[in-house]
Parts: sequence; structure tokens; C-alpha cells
Amino acid sequence: MKHGFVRVAAATPRIRVADTRFNAQSILACLAQAKGQGVELLVFPELCVCGYTCGDLFGQDVLLRGAQDALQTVAAATKDAGMLVFAGVPLQVNGVLYNCAAALCGGEVLAFIPKRHLPNYAEFYEKRNFQPYNGENIRVSFGGKEVPFGSKFIFRCREERDFTVAAELCEDLWVPAPPSVAHALAGANIIVNLSASDETAGKAEYRRLLVRAQSAKTVSGYVYADAGDGESTTDMVFSGHDLICENGEMLAESTLFANGIVSSEIDVSRLAYERRRINTFYDASDLRGYETIDFSAGADWDALTRKVARLPFVPEGDALGRRAELILSMQAAGLKKRLDHTRAQAAVVGISGGLDSALALLVCVRAFDALQRDRKGILAVTMPCFGTTDRTFQNSLRLMQALGVTSRTIPVADAVRGHFADIGHDEQVRNAAYENAQARMRTLVLMDLANDANGLVVGTGDLSELALGWATYNGDHMSMYGVNASVPKTLVKYLIRHEAKRLAGEAQAVLEDILATEISPELLPPEGGKIAQKTEELVGPYELHDFYLYHAVRWGFSPRKVYFLAQAAFAGTYPPAVLKKWLVSFYRRFFSQQFKRSCLPDGVKIGSVALSPRGDWRMPSDASAALWLEEAESL
Repeated sequence: MKHGFVRVAAATPRIRVADTRFNAQSILACLAQAKGQGVELLVFPELCVCGYTCGDLFGQDVLLRGAQDALQTVAAATKDAGMLVFAGVPLQVNGVLYNCAAALCGGEVLAFIPKRHLPNYAEFYEKRNFQPYNGENIRVSFGGKEVPFGSKFIFRCREERDFTVAAELCEDLWVPAPPSVAHALAGANIIVNLSASDETAGKAEYRRLLVRAQSAKTVSGYVYADAGDGESTTDMVFSGHDLICENGEMLAESTLFANGIVSSEIDVSRLAYERRRINTFYDASDLRGYETIDFSAGADWDALTRKVARLPFVPEGDALGRRAELILSMQAAGLKKRLDHTRAQAAVVGISGGLDSALALLVCVRAFDALQRDRKGILAVTMPCFGTTDRTFQNSLRLMQALGVTSRTIPVADAVRGHFADIGHDEQVRNAAYENAQARMRTLVLMDLANDANGLVVGTGDLSELALGWATYNGDHMSMYGVNASVPKTLVKYLIRHEAKRLAGEAQAVLEDILATEISPELLPPEGGKIAQKTEELVGPYELHDFYLYHAVRWGFSPRKVYFLAQAAFAGTYPPAVLKKWLVSFYRRFFSQQFKRSCLPDGVKIGSVALSPRGDWRMPSDASAALWLEEAESL
């Protein structure tokens, strides 16, 4: 276990129906393989010690004794395995036969969890051999010891208190009110399901959907182990469809009809955080009778096997285009409503030739198109000053022309120099006043133009800039509606690329050149006609800051855990020292610049991370960063 990550596995051993000795050895082989992989939670299929398809052989004492002996053999093998293991077994209690999950650890059987819901339809006839159990927890005799028996058990790891587990069996998942709902409310962060779900055409997709949905609904990790090769094919076939999910996300999945082990890591601390965050999660109305059983587990594994996305705000693959279209539509819908509500006649936006202003203008165009208004009602203004390069200036003009909006060029250098004279600032002193006076002058121009045209100033600043405070207070920090307020810089690029492809022609050509331009506020004079002020050299790579923002704010991870994840995501790209440098910088800037976020203009929420003081993020402007910086600097 590392930083709340628990390595889990679902295993489908090759079995022989009713051959409990063979099955025990097959299970032990999987157990040994899992131990070698550092697995800390291992789940086997339903009735795996004897086979799910034994039929009326379940009524034979020979089979039941063989199953009991096989389970004791497997339990003994867990003595030094360092993992919690679940295996399926038939168990006779007071003359009644139950289909059970046996929890094994430290060489012992910790508990038996009987199946609650027995399918008795279509190809299933479990009630012929088994009884459902819906009673309270009791104790039963097994192997000369008293062993807990019942469905209301939470298994809690001594070494990691968020590593909590509960079990359900196969059909329990398919019913309207699965036991795992109560298990999760009682504190289980991981649900295991021992299953023997036969394969039919289309069933794998439905099974996958069920597992993902249940893990999302219960905010849990879900480990689903399915029966496979070796079960009887008299009337059915089993594919060994093993699945590992976390809060709706598929972490690992087996290939159908291929026995073996599938493993990944479930982040139990992330699940615990999410449950604390969602204040509607907890419901103690029906949690009476639950017991906690402690166990010890822990393995030595080095690196995560689950993928850590370098760009957590940017979807991958085929979803990217659909997500980009959705986000642009959301931004445009927010602006459309604001323009309509205020009866604004114009949208006024400053165009710099950079990414953010390009995206804001594209959103304005969509909003006006949705309102069925002439795009000439969009007043796009480029305001060259001391740092403006010819490339960005020309791109501003080209973009405005290609989109068919009203274009104005208003140089502000003379106005800024007049302001310098008024306040007694030497233009050769290129400090914060020199830079910010330009940004504030541009905002003044936009505000006055909006008043003159009965319009609204559309803000261009993005989420990444707001997180770092990389905005001039009461300059580009201010607007009448911020369409990019919850769009991080790493996503801005993909949205522009999507829109460029959709628009094609001259608009696509200029947008692609904007995408290829260095990110810069252009507040210092160019050097040899080239941009002198490169943002990512000053505040750090945006892909790192967006990564830090996502994990620190969305999931509340500590600096140590964010650093651990960054090492996994950016291995081979940034050395640890660089990751640490910008991590410290991120926390320092994020805390010190909260005052700028405390008075943000309205802006539509796009994703799961937003910094609006009225919505997702309420933080004192004078909160101390000492604890976070101390941990980050000690890495």
C-alpha cells in the first residue's frame, strides 16, 4: 500500500467440476502468482473450490467435505501471503446449505458471507440446492473454531484504515437493491463480488455497465471475479469476465475466455475523500448489526500499474471530439443566457492573438449564432502596446476577419505613457506597474466600449491562470462574464483545435498558427521581433500546474501524494527536482492569490474543478499555506 493505493486482483482459476483437490491447487497457484505481484486483496469466483455447475452433487456429503478440506488448504496458504482473500464455497449450517464467500487471511477463515439473492429463472436454479440468507450475523463451527457468519461484515485493514472491504455474490449485484449499497454506507470502500455469470451474446456489455454503475453509485472500488474455464458446458459457457472499477472508472478488465489474474490499484483514500465531500452519501437508517473484522495486509510493490493521466482535464481517444463540442456548447449557452437576460446589444472582447482570447471569441460567435444575431454585434478589439509582436497582432486581425465580427484596433501605448506621467513612473523601470498598467488600460478601454455600445465585456482568463493568480488584478482579471473561467489551459488548446477543424478555411489556418505561438502576456518589449516574455518559463509548465490543480483541489490530495502521482505520470519527461520545484511554486501561488479568486466575475462551470467563490471553492484569502509548503519542500 502506498499513498492510499491498494493493489487488488480478480482471479479466475482453471477448475474441474467437483474435483476439489485439483481446484485447491489451481487456486493456490493463482494465490502464489498474486503474491509475487504484490496483491493485497485477491478475489476468486463463486463456488470456485468445487465449481458452480455441480448441480445435485451439492447434496452429496462427499463434495461438501471435499470443499471444506479444500478451503482449509487455501486458508492455510494465506498465512504469510500479506493479503485478504475471498473464495467461493458451499457451506452447511444447521442442516441448510448456503452459497458463501469465505474471507481468508493470516492462515485463517475470518468469516463466511452467504448469498442473499438466489436466481431461479431461465438457466439458473440455485434454490434447488441453496437457501438465501437475510438474517443477522451469527457464529458457526468450522475447522474446530467459531467463525462469524452473515452478510453484515466490514473487513478493515490494520495498516491502512481506509482499506475496508465487504462482499456480495453474483446475483446480489443484479437486483434492484444490492447489499453493496448498505455495505458502502456502513463504511466499505471496496466491494468484492464472487460471481459465476454465464456468457450470452451481449451480456458482457451489460455486466460491465452494472459493475461501473454500482461502483459509481456507491463511491467504491469494485472487484468482480467471474467463473471461467473448467465449469460445465452442458447448458452454459463461462468466460471468466473479471473487472476492477473505481467510482465508475474501469481500471482493469480481463479478456473473455482467458483464465488468469487481472490486477490494478484502488485508491481508497480518494474514495474516502469523495464520500466526505458528498454530504448526501451517508445514511445510517438501516445499518444496524454491522460488525468490523480487522485483518493485516501489505505488500512491497514499487510502481502503479494503473494509468495516471498526464492531462487529467483532457479526455482521450474518441471522446475528445464529443467532449470538446459539449464544452463549447456549454460556454456558449452561458454567454447566450447572460446576453439575453441583460438585453446587451453587443459582446466586447479583447483579442491578443493568444489562446484564451481566441477561445473567448469563438464562444462569442457560437452564442451569437444561437441567438440568431448578426456576428457584427461582436466587437473584437486588438490593443497593441509595448510587448505586442507583429505575429500576434496580425493573427488578431486575421481571426476577427475570418469570423466575420466587428474589428477595431486601438493602440494603447500613448495612453499608458500618459498614465505613467500622471503617476510619475519611469517607463524604463519595467516592474509590475509597467506591466500591469497595460493590462488595466486595456480593460478600461473594453469596459468603456461596452458601455458605449450597451454591451458586455467577455472575459478571456482561464482556470489555470486563476489558480496561479497569473492575471492582473482589476485588469484581465475583471470582466462582465468569464466564458473561460473553468477551462484549464491544457484544455483550451484542444477546444481551439476542435473548433479550427470544424470551421476550416482561413479560420482554421489562423487558429493553428495561434496554437503554435508561445504563451505570453506580451507586456515586455519584443527581442528581435520575437516574444520576450514566455509564461511557462516564468510560472512553470501548464501541464504540470493543471495536473497539480486537479489532484490537489478535486481530490484533496496531500503534496506528497500529488508528487507521487506526478512522478508516475511524467516519468522520463521531468526529473523529480523539477516536479518538486513547480509543485512548491503551485502551492505558494495558489494560496497567496486567493484574493483574486474571491471576487471573480460570473462564469459557467465546465468540469469537476472550478474556483468560483460562489460555487465550488470557498477559501479564506488569508489562509496559511504553511502545512502544505512544509510537506512539499520536504520531498
